[in-house]
Amino acid sequence: MLYSALIFGLISSLHCIGMCGPIAMMLPVDKNNPAKKIIQIMIYHLGRLTAYASLGLVFGILGKGFYMAGIQQQLSIVVGVLMITIAIVPEKVFMKYNFSKPVYRAISKVKSSLGSQFKRKSPDALFTIGLLNGFLPCGLVYAALFGAIAMSNLTLSVSYMLLYGLGTIPMMSAVVFISNILSLPLRGKLQKIIPVVAVFIGILFIIRGLGLDIAYLSPSTTNLFVKANANCH
Repeated sequence: MLYSALIFGLISSLHCIGMCGPIAMMLPVDKNNPAKKIIQIMIYHLGRLTAYASLGLVFGILGKGFYMAGIQQQLSIVVGVLMITIAIVPEKVFMKYNFSKPVYRAISKVKSSLGSQFKRKSPDALFTIGLLNGFLPCGLVYAALFGAIAMSNLTLSVSYMLLYGLGTIPMMSAVVFISNILSLPLRGKLQKIIPVVAVFIGILFIIRGLGLDIAYLSPSTTNLFVKANANCH
């Protein structure tokens, strides 16, 4: 299922250029030195990847608890349903309930810290901008985290989020060089692909959880080795 993270990242980057594109375009990079500019952009992405990996670790710990409890397959089905729900329910519906309200103060601090970093041009400032950018609320990142929590161990959970982040790098890098890389009409058309891909990945997680004994896609022995280890003790 790791490949789905990279695909999801590539497709969701179309959404990223609308939400996080302005942040990327405001990066304090050296516009007169192409080689240095590329290095600075990579430092920014390293910060984002660090944030995604950290989130993958946290949610991976939660997922491991479900896995050890022997309900990983059921969790995979729930994750698939949640991914599909996020994809088909309009974002404005979620905004009505303001799910971020409990952590509003923390998010405000992140945004405030993010703004102060743009005044600096040091490598650590670029890394911090990427790090804080990665922690900003985003529905598609939430969907990716659902995928991470459904992995069977911490390494896979972190890898899932890293691959998701890597998938967003090409488009997020391009937008720094070409601010008008996509026209608004074309961007709107391309963003229609995002929910289709999210639904497809959600279906994959549901199939995985059903345990249909399909190699690599829907194994029927997801929890067998856990139970076997338990019996050995």
